[in-house]
Amino acid sequence: MLSIHTTLTFFAVSLALGFTPGPDNIAVLMQSATHGRKAGLFITLGLCGGLVIHTLAVALGLAAVFAASATAFAVLKVLGATYLAYLAWGAFRAPVSHATMGARPAASPFQMFTRGIVMNLTNPKVVFFFLALLPQFVQAERGSVTLQLCALGLIFILATLVAFGTITYFSATFSAGLRQSARAQRGLNYFAGSIFLGLAVRLALTER
Repeated sequence: MLSIHTTLTFFAVSLALGFTPGPDNIAVLMQSATHGRKAGLFITLGLCGGLVIHTLAVALGLAAVFAASATAFAVLKVLGATYLAYLAWGAFRAPVSHATMGARPAASPFQMFTRGIVMNLTNPKVVFFFLALLPQFVQAERGSVTLQLCALGLIFILATLVAFGTITYFSATFSAGLRQSARAQRGLNYFAGSIFLGLAVRLALTER
């Protein structure tokens, strides 16, 4: 299995990557800022659920097959961009109500969890990222490569939970006062919509 040095090194790398601006942690930040800590938590869990599937795909060799298919990449890219555009549309149209402002997320925990999974699985870059990152920390002489890949995936998920959990806590705390104002809430919704729309365009223009 993995050595202590490899485990700690990979965790540190994963933690740093978790705080590096990207579609997933930006989505967590915006959902936490606009809908509160609970929304950020469940979308984080959903994103990590997607990482579980990516880890298994890499460990079983399925990701390599997918990476070789230009058609699969294009389909996922379109699906991902379309879904992000849908989230932008929802943010732009989100109602503002003093009775519910900041009290609970606009969607149910299950919907937020599902949103996180869909966002992660429809981002084709995650496949290439895992294919490039995980094998670098595998040591064939230390046992099953498949088990090592699974262990690395779990470590990455743990680091993601720590990083995204921190982002959730501070973004929700920072925006708590803003959500008491209808004008501020409307501004947050439009800002979130703009972020999602920008991510949709960015993903649509992504090349392999």
